[in-house]
Amino acid sequence: MSSVLDHVSSAPAAPAARRPRRRTRVLALPEARWALAALVLFLVALPVHLLHGPAWLWGTLFAATYVTGGWEPGWAGLKALRDRTLDVDLLMVVAALGAAAIGQVLDGALLIVIFATSGALEAVATARTADSVRGLLDLAPATATRLLPDGTEETVDAGHLAVGDTVLVRPGERVGADGRVLDGTSDVDQATITGEPLPVAKRMGDEVFAGTVNGTGSLRVRVERDPSDSVIARIVKMVEEASETKAPTQLFIEKIEQRYSIGMVAATLAVFAVPLAFGDTLQPALLRAMTFMIVASPCAVVLSTMPPLLSAIANAGRHGVLVKSAVVMERLGQIDAVALDKTGTLTEGTPRVTDIRPSAASGLTERELLRIAAAAEHPSEHPLARAIVDAARDRRLPLPPVTDFASTPGTGVTARVEGRTVWVGSPAHLAGHRGAAAHLEEQGRTAVLVTVDGTPAGVLGIADRLREDAGAAVHALGQLTAHTPVLLTGDNEPAARALAAEAGITEVRAGLLPQDKAGAVREMARAGRRVLVVGDGVNDAPALAAAHTGVAMGRAGSDLALETADAVVVRDELAAIPAVVRLSRAARRLVIQNLAIAAVFITALVIWDLAATLPLPLGVAGHEGSTVIVGLNGLRLLRERAWPGRS
Repeated sequence: MSSVLDHVSSAPAAPAARRPRRRTRVLALPEARWALAALVLFLVALPVHLLHGPAWLWGTLFAATYVTGGWEPGWAGLKALRDRTLDVDLLMVVAALGAAAIGQVLDGALLIVIFATSGALEAVATARTADSVRGLLDLAPATATRLLPDGTEETVDAGHLAVGDTVLVRPGERVGADGRVLDGTSDVDQATITGEPLPVAKRMGDEVFAGTVNGTGSLRVRVERDPSDSVIARIVKMVEEASETKAPTQLFIEKIEQRYSIGMVAATLAVFAVPLAFGDTLQPALLRAMTFMIVASPCAVVLSTMPPLLSAIANAGRHGVLVKSAVVMERLGQIDAVALDKTGTLTEGTPRVTDIRPSAASGLTERELLRIAAAAEHPSEHPLARAIVDAARDRRLPLPPVTDFASTPGTGVTARVEGRTVWVGSPAHLAGHRGAAAHLEEQGRTAVLVTVDGTPAGVLGIADRLREDAGAAVHALGQLTAHTPVLLTGDNEPAARALAAEAGITEVRAGLLPQDKAGAVREMARAGRRVLVVGDGVNDAPALAAAHTGVAMGRAGSDLALETADAVVVRDELAAIPAVVRLSRAARRLVIQNLAIAAVFITALVIWDLAATLPLPLGVAGHEGSTVIVGLNGLRLLRERAWPGRS
């Protein structure tokens, strides 16, 4: 979640800004380099083979494809064998070599390229997630200003601060450590930690968090937590732990791969050995075994799963949803509970003026009250001030010039407007004038009081606005899961409940820190629920990592949330989430259809090969024919009308 304070810079923060980008390059990964080499070699060999070029040329190129793309999965498979596990990658390498042994060199090379590319994509995803977790540490400043007992200052590494130290946080700086304010008043943007859309006034005795951004005031803070135990550090640890302990993800067909693989290998050996035992010659027995391996090969079964899921991924991408893998696309359709963040997810993430209430005694109209308040706030950089000024501009109100502008952090601003003294600020600092303000705050609004020459002139209500499609999306997700979504937010209870009621949500958990959100998700998971979490901020990342499936809002989402999530809604359209869940379920139905088709073909061809003599070309044709059929069936989800549309 972002705010205008994220763009404030200062000299002490510069070293952190100059840190190198912690992002692993794709080609720095060996899996990616080998997969790219295999793909290039295959693409060079393919036209030579199809155009009947020299056999020595395309043979050499295909052999190089086998080596570059197959040695890593083959070696991994051999190591798995040492642990008495039959890896499907090894089976695919053996099947590819078997295809080459009986002349189907092209088919084997294609199989090698597919598996090498899949492994590379998995390695890239893993590396990028690790990058994002490490990058979270950059939120905390590299240095801090420590105050010594004699009143002098020294600049120290923020990681060397100790409990009991006193640090000075100047305007625009990030807080160097978790602690408590000893002196000073300021507004602190802590959206990265709590998700609150507006800066929070901090004064003596209030708690502040490392990595949050100080506003226009100066603060003296006593360190109360070791840097290794700060909220930011704990978020890093929670994301890493959730990623490590999350249940291993497998595609539907992969759940039976071990039994199928072992059975196929055993059956192939039997098909080869039994005829030899009964006096058959070597060549016919080997040919029958190779034919059996080809027709029983799980290629069609694998393609039964991948084309529908990949087609669904492509279709979702065209409609602004980036699904990171086939596993994620499958898991999206399995969810039966939804947890939503508030700020930046259900809402737009930008405060806006929602109420303009002039007092009867002031004689001002709504337009006049907004005009003088916007004029007084115009020189201010506070997000509430920006909201008031934007509201006046939206109504095309001319703003008169101001003089004698003064801002008091955590309180408000004062200015001379058209010869009158106008004060705009928090009602808490003007006792006896909280009637209308209290009513707005009960509705979840942030109340801003306006006085003219010391007399209350009216109250403005400011709130983060609900997205236009939020209500429809909440309703659609409730229908898909048979349970109304839950709202998990770090914002205050009144604001959360008011917005939840507007969106049609009944269960609200407010005032949550990042660990509380992750804990709520784990609690739902322990109750047997497969939870879809939707969020956008750093504070949502642990929950996204702990969820069965995590979806991030992409437009204003933090880097950590985008990398941790399994899918990203690039256009920030909430309606796309129930749509992609429906698309996932449609893909699953196609997978089941394809598995039935593949099973019929494999069974028929295997029986033919065992009961009679299946000619190798016919076996290959039947095998490839089943592959083509299931592939084309899966590609149906590429059609535009396959997208479920807005809910």
